[in-house]
Amino acid sequence: MSRGTQMISRRSLLAMLAAGASPWPLALRADSGASSSLLDEARQSAALPYTPPKGVLPPPFNGLDYNAYRGIRPKDGQAAMLPQGDGFTVDLLPPGLYFPDPVTIERQSDGVPQTLPFSPSLFTFEPRYFDNIPATAPGAGFSGFRLRHPLNASDVMDEVAVFQGASYFRAIGRSMVYGLSARAVALGTGGAVPEEFPRFTRFRLHEGQGDRIRIEAVLDSPSLAGYVDMTLTPGDQTVMDVSLTVLPRVRIDTIGIAPLTSMYLKGPMRAAVSDDFRPRVHDSDVLMIQNGAGETLWRPIANPRHVETSAFADQTPVSFGLYQTPRDYEDFEDTEAQYQDRPSAKVEPIGDWGAGAVMLVELPTATEFLDNIVAFWRPDAPLAAQKEHQYQYRLTWTTSAPAQDSAAALRQSRSGREHDQPGSRRFVIDFASAPNGLTPDLSVTGAPSDTVFGLGFFALPDQRGSRVTFLLAPGDVSVLELRLVLRDASGQAQSPVWLHRWTRKRDGGV
Repeated sequence: MSRGTQMISRRSLLAMLAAGASPWPLALRADSGASSSLLDEARQSAALPYTPPKGVLPPPFNGLDYNAYRGIRPKDGQAAMLPQGDGFTVDLLPPGLYFPDPVTIERQSDGVPQTLPFSPSLFTFEPRYFDNIPATAPGAGFSGFRLRHPLNASDVMDEVAVFQGASYFRAIGRSMVYGLSARAVALGTGGAVPEEFPRFTRFRLHEGQGDRIRIEAVLDSPSLAGYVDMTLTPGDQTVMDVSLTVLPRVRIDTIGIAPLTSMYLKGPMRAAVSDDFRPRVHDSDVLMIQNGAGETLWRPIANPRHVETSAFADQTPVSFGLYQTPRDYEDFEDTEAQYQDRPSAKVEPIGDWGAGAVMLVELPTATEFLDNIVAFWRPDAPLAAQKEHQYQYRLTWTTSAPAQDSAAALRQSRSGREHDQPGSRRFVIDFASAPNGLTPDLSVTGAPSDTVFGLGFFALPDQRGSRVTFLLAPGDVSVLELRLVLRDASGQAQSPVWLHRWTRKRDGGV
C-alpha cells in the first residue's frame, strides 16, 4: 500500500456499504449514471480480500470433454438469439470444459438492467453424451456470451464477438473468421512466476443502437479488481472503443495493458519447426509498432524453442498490433482453417500512456491449437495499490494491410540455412518499391559487425519491388539483434524498421 493510504477493515467496509457510502475517495467517484454502479462494484471488490471461485461444476456440466461440451446448445428464444436492442442479438453460453466459473450477465432494457437467471432448461443436450438432465445445477452459471449482428447480409445475424473465459474476448468484421483474441488485462505474462488470469465476473449489455452496442464488465483476481466500458461497432472492420480502470489490491509490477493473444506455428522465417503440407500455419505473423519517436517497427514473430520475451521501449506509443499479412489462400493451402481470412488486431492508445514498452512474448508450441504469442503494453511505473489507473484505447479487428506510411513498404521476410556456407543462415526481406536511390542500413547488436555479411540489394522480377539479402554467421554468439532500414541519399528512413532477434536456443545453431 502506498504511503498516506488508509487501510479499511472488512467490518468497516461492510458497514459503509450498508449505509450506501463508498470507501473510495471522493475524487475517484466522479462517474455517474448506469456506468457508475459497475465501477463502484469494482471499487468495492478491490477494497475487500479476494474470494476465489469454487471452480467445481455440478452435473450435467462437470467432467466434459470437448465433444460433449459442443453437444450443449442454447435454445432459440431462451438462451439464443435474444434481441438486444436495435441490430443485435445475444447467445448465452453454458459452463463446462475450460469454463467452470460463473459470470453474471445483465441485459439492459428501457434503461433498466435485468440479471438473467441460469438453468439447464435453457439448453439442449446431445443424447449421445447426456442423459437424466437435472432441473437445477446449483453453483453453475453462464460462462459468457456471443453477440450477433447482420454483418454480411441484412437477414442473417452473424457472430461478431465472443466473451468467454477469464477476461478473453475476440471479434471479427465482414467476411472474416475467428483468429486471435484480446484480453482486458494480463498479469505476469512471460515472467518467472505463474501467470495470473483476472476474470470477468459481471457483464452488462446495453441496448444496441443500430451499428453499435455498449458493454460493461467487472474484473476480479487476487491482485486487482477492474472495470471495462466498451462500445463495439461491427462493419468491414470491427472497432472497439475501450476504457479500462485498474484497481490494484497490491502493487503490480508486471501489468499488461490491451493484451493480444495469437498463434504462430510455422512460416518462412523457420518453416522446419513443423513437418506440414501447408506453407504457413499462423493467426498472426508480424508485430507492428508505430512508436512515439515516429518510427514504424516491423517484427516478424516466431515459434521458438524456449520462451522469448522482447521489450520495445517507448514513450506515448501511437499504435501496436499483431497482423496477419499474407491474405491469399495459396499462402496457407488450408481449406478448413481459412487462415487468410483471420483478422489482425491493432491497439491505438488514447491520451498519454507515458513511458513503458510494448512487450512481445513468444512461447514454443508443437500444435496450432494452442495460443503461443502475446503482445501488450507495460508501463515503466508500477501500479500502486488502492489507486485507480485508467487507460483508453481503440481496438480494431481488420484484414487490411498494416499502414506503413513509408515510400518502401515492407512485404515479407524469410530465412533458411545456407548449405553452401555451413554455420550461416540467409535472410531475405522484400519491399514494395524499386531499389532506385535507396540504400540498406543493416546493423547487428550483441555480436561483431562481421557476423553479418554478403549484403545484397536488387530489384525483383516483373516490378514486384526489391529484395535485401544477407548472411548471418553467429559463431559462438548466443543472442543477437538484427535491424534493417532503407534510407535515401540524405539518410532519411524510407521504410519501416525490420527487426529480428536471433538466439541459439530458438534456432538451434543457425
